Amino acid sequence: MGFRFLALPSHRVVDHPRTQPDEDRLEPDLPPIHEAVERALAGAEFRDARARDRLRSLLQSDRPPKLGSPGVGFGPSAVFAQPPGDLPALLRLADELEGLARMEAGERALVWKCGECNARYAVPVALVRTVSILCERCGTPVELNPTRSLGEEALIDPFLGTVNQCRRELATFFREAMARGWPVLVSQGGDASARGKEPARE
Repeated sequence: MGFRFLALPSHRVVDHPRTQPDEDRLEPDLPPIHEAVERALAGAEFRDARARDRLRSLLQSDRPPKLGSPGVGFGPSAVFAQPPGDLPALLRLADELEGLARMEAGERALVWKCGECNARYAVPVALVRTVSILCERCGTPVELNPTRSLGEEALIDPFLGTVNQCRRELATFFREAMARGWPVLVSQGGDASARGKEPARE
């Protein structure tokens, strides 16, 4: 079950079962992989608690959240952070998420392509030497010359790249919400009772 964040002015927040209005809504541009959002928050803290644990306690406690849903497929929302009291803690969380993204960015590599079949070759920057190899796919010589590479990229698995994208998006979103003085709401998706039902709009 994935988490969905949104922020909007306090006077526009509506109660469940209505859906939060689209006007003035602010949401992070997160990839549609809920495991990435959960992983992005792993290891980060908010108000002396793990951010992921706080989300679960807000959304899965005996007292269910009472604010409107962000949309179809998601349950009611809870307040994750409320300015001005939570502003310092949320800004620290944003800094922490960006720090985790930098720390896990991975080793850098130079990249080349075979001129015949476009097979890609990546070599860690520390190991780069000017050398010619035969393409493993088509046998064409490929010159691994640093001055003729296609550029640098991170040597990380694609999922970790998605996780780090989530971290940066959430950090930007948290800062923007606090700058506007808007509460940050969170909701959880995947509830079978919520699927296929469009809550009443305001």
